Amino acid sequence: MYQAARGTTDILPAEQPYWRYVEKAIAEITRLYGYQRIDTPVFEDTTLFRRSAGDYTDIVQKEMYTFDDRGGNSLTLKPEGTPAVCRAYIQHGMQNLPQPVKLFYISPIFRYDRPQAGRYRQHYQFGCEAIGEGDPALDAEVIDMAWLFYKSLGLSRLSLQLNSIGCKVCRPGYLAALKEYYAGFGNLCDDCKTRIEKNPLRLLDCKQTSCQSIAQNAPHGTARLCPDCAAHFSQLQKYLELMDIPFSLNHRLVRGLDYYTRTVFEVQPEEEGGQSTIGGGGRYDDLIEELGGKPAPAIGFATGIERIILNLKKHGIGVPETPGPQALIASMGDKGREAALKLAASLRREGISAVCALGEKSLKAQLRQANALKARFTLIIGEDEVKAGSVTLRDMAGASQETVTLSALAEKLKSK
Repeated sequence: MYQAARGTTDILPAEQPYWRYVEKAIAEITRLYGYQRIDTPVFEDTTLFRRSAGDYTDIVQKEMYTFDDRGGNSLTLKPEGTPAVCRAYIQHGMQNLPQPVKLFYISPIFRYDRPQAGRYRQHYQFGCEAIGEGDPALDAEVIDMAWLFYKSLGLSRLSLQLNSIGCKVCRPGYLAALKEYYAGFGNLCDDCKTRIEKNPLRLLDCKQTSCQSIAQNAPHGTARLCPDCAAHFSQLQKYLELMDIPFSLNHRLVRGLDYYTRTVFEVQPEEEGGQSTIGGGGRYDDLIEELGGKPAPAIGFATGIERIILNLKKHGIGVPETPGPQALIASMGDKGREAALKLAASLRREGISAVCALGEKSLKAQLRQANALKARFTLIIGEDEVKAGSVTLRDMAGASQETVTLSALAEKLKSK
């Protein structure tokens, strides 16, 4: 028997109400903050991700789905959304639009990683990118947007973790301090032994227990920020306090991609911490230029939709059910079946959802089907109703019924 590939899952009809609930919240939050939707291809040139994420990140080293097409081009399924949006910003001349350009996406993301609760090898992200402005007020606005988004879904008991990882002016000195500190430890995991030379900042993000206590006592990057980065971070904290957004400073927060500069942040369930982060983001002030565009500071945020739904269920947050059809048409006899098909078509053209009970079911079985589908009404039509030009309209909630002429039926259903 065929099964879904490891690390993928089917989103069945019973799960769809959660997705519609989240999508509705996305539509509202992006409207409030003035973001416009962008959809980029599901695969891009491999070098786009290598150049943006960094050759020595876990994404590039271990997680990308990369293949050669028939023309010999190396392509990669999107392992994250930001580089594709930046490529589109450059390609389509969006630097000529009023800045910042605010874009959002809902996209499948592909990473070859160990499947876990709320995270699959193909999963879905909602992400926002604000490109073309370096003001820390924009950082505060993006964080506020993420915070309000989760609150609007009913999620509470969340923790906002905040840090600044500096820029290309002050970060080299901090990386040197990290290397010097870590050089004194011989019990690093294999990944960290590579990171100490290739990607020192990621030492702070190691999930291995043996490395976490070392990271906890590592030098703080915020103590080595240049004056511009220090002023930016200080102003951001003032803005967040003005906006009544609680946050905790976390010197180990670095995110997993090389393009981040200055502000980085994550939103985590209070009781679970970083292992169950539901969303995060940060600044990437150099990325547009590194990808060939004119210099344009930027900040973004992304969140996994499956991880959100997992938390909705965990905290017992109910979502509206998908409504059933307004009418199920139950028929009897050949004439009744023909009339039912014609009636269903005419009702749909009036904007009334209608389903025909097909096959050779008894009237009792057809009424059971109406209940199972949560139909608001059942329309019963047999040979007698065909001759009279009418239907029997049964209210499934009140168990009452009446005879209604076909000519008056649509208006009758609309009025109810």
